Amino acid sequence: MNKNCKDFFVPQTRRAMLQQTAAGFGWLAFAAMHGTTYASEQTDSPLSPKTSHFPAKAKRVIFLFMQGGPSHLDTFDWKPKLKAASEKGSQGKGGKLLAPQFEFSQYGQSGQYISSLFPELGKLADDLCILNGMHTSNAAHPQATIAMHTGSVNFVRPSIGSWVTYGLGTDNQDLPGFITINPVGLGGAQNYGSSFLPASFQGTRVDMEAGGIANVRNQHLSVERQRSQIDLIQAMNREMLEKHPDSPELEGVMQSYELAYKMQSSVPQVLDLSRETAETMQRYGINGNATESFGRQCLMARRLAEAGVRFIQVSKPGWDQHRDLKAALMRNCRAIDQPIAALLEDLKARDMLKDTLVLWGGEFGRSPQDQASGGDGRRHNNQGFSMWMAGGGVKGGLRYGSTDELGGVAVSGKMGTHDLHATILHLLGLDHTRLTYRYTGRDFRLTDVYGEVATGIM
Repeated sequence: MNKNCKDFFVPQTRRAMLQQTAAGFGWLAFAAMHGTTYASEQTDSPLSPKTSHFPAKAKRVIFLFMQGGPSHLDTFDWKPKLKAASEKGSQGKGGKLLAPQFEFSQYGQSGQYISSLFPELGKLADDLCILNGMHTSNAAHPQATIAMHTGSVNFVRPSIGSWVTYGLGTDNQDLPGFITINPVGLGGAQNYGSSFLPASFQGTRVDMEAGGIANVRNQHLSVERQRSQIDLIQAMNREMLEKHPDSPELEGVMQSYELAYKMQSSVPQVLDLSRETAETMQRYGINGNATESFGRQCLMARRLAEAGVRFIQVSKPGWDQHRDLKAALMRNCRAIDQPIAALLEDLKARDMLKDTLVLWGGEFGRSPQDQASGGDGRRHNNQGFSMWMAGGGVKGGLRYGSTDELGGVAVSGKMGTHDLHATILHLLGLDHTRLTYRYTGRDFRLTDVYGEVATGIM
C-alpha cells in the first residue's frame, strides 16, 4: 500500500508561492500545502481506484455523525429495569436514576426496540444493525470526537475518511474521494484531515450555508483561459519533474491542479438539488420545516454516493443534553428521522444500499443518572452507548451487543473505537492490520495496534 512514499516537507516560502499560484484555479483543498504529498507507484492519480485486500461488501460509506453524545437510553437501547428503578426513586452510582423519557416499541419482523422519537426510521428496523455495546476511552467531547474520527485522543492522526480513500481511491476522478458536509466545530479539521497521509486524501468541506465548496468557481478567468494557463504551468512542472524525478511534492501539486479544474464543472452539477423532483424533495423533508437543513444534507449525500465519492460524512451537532433533555431530543430527532429514512429508502430503490455502508452515531452516550437538574438531563457516558449500521454487508434487523440492565456499561458485543474502525475497513475489503503508511520510520495504521473485526454483524 505505497509504503515507500517519502515524507517531504514543503519550505514555508515555497509553500506560499504554491498557494498563490493554485489560487488562480479557484480551489486549494488538494494542493500540497500540508506537509506531505503523494507519488503514485502504479497510477497517474493517487485517487484512482485501487484493489482491496479481499472482496468487499461495501463500496462506499455515509457517516451520519451526531456530535454531542445522543442518549442511547432514549433512542436505541430500551432498558425497562431502568424505568422501574427510577420509578422507585433508586440511586445509581453518582446520582438519582432517570427513566427513559420516551416510549419504546418493537418494529419490523425483527422486533427491534426503537424509541417513539423515530417513527419513520422504525419502519426500516429490519435494515438496521443496532450496536448497543459501544464504548470509548474518553468522556470529553473534543477528545472523544477526534477519537471517533481518527482513532487517537493524544496525537494528530489521519481521519478514517482519509484512510479509506488512501486504501481504495475513488470512482469519480472529477470529484474528491472524501467529502464532509457541514463538519462540526469540535475537533476542527482533524476530523477530516489527512495528517501525515498525502494531502490528496484529506476531506473536502461542503458548507451548506456558504453555498457549497469555497472558491470552486473562478471569478477572473474563463474556462478556456484557465485551461491554457494550467497547460503552461503543467508543461513547466513536467520539465522540472524530469530534472527532479523523486519529487512527490511536485507531482501532488500537478494532480491537484487538474482535479481543481475538473471540479469547477463537476461539483456544481452534483450539488445542484434543483435537478431532483418535487416528490423527492418532499420525501427528504425539504419543505421549509424542521427537516429542511438535514434533509438537504442527506439528499446531497445520496447524490455524492451515486456520483462515485468514496466516503461522505453528514453532521448534526447539538446532542449534549445536560438539561432540557426531552425537548431537545424531540427537536433533534424530528429534524433527522424523516431525512435518514428517505436516504435509506432512496439507496434501496437504486439498489445501492447493499454496497453502501450507512453509519449513525455520536462520540459517546449518556448516563442512566440524571444531571441533578430537575430530572431533565443526563451526564456524559463513554462506557456504554449505541450506534447503528445499515447496508454495506451488515445484517439488518440485528441487535448486536448490550449494556448492563441500567444502560451504563457495555457488557457484551463490546466495540471500542478501534474495533469500529477495523470493522468498517473490513466491510470495505481492507485488512486494518495491512493498511499502513510509513512515517518517521514507522508503519502507522488507523487502529494503531488494536482493533477486532465484529464478524458477528456480517
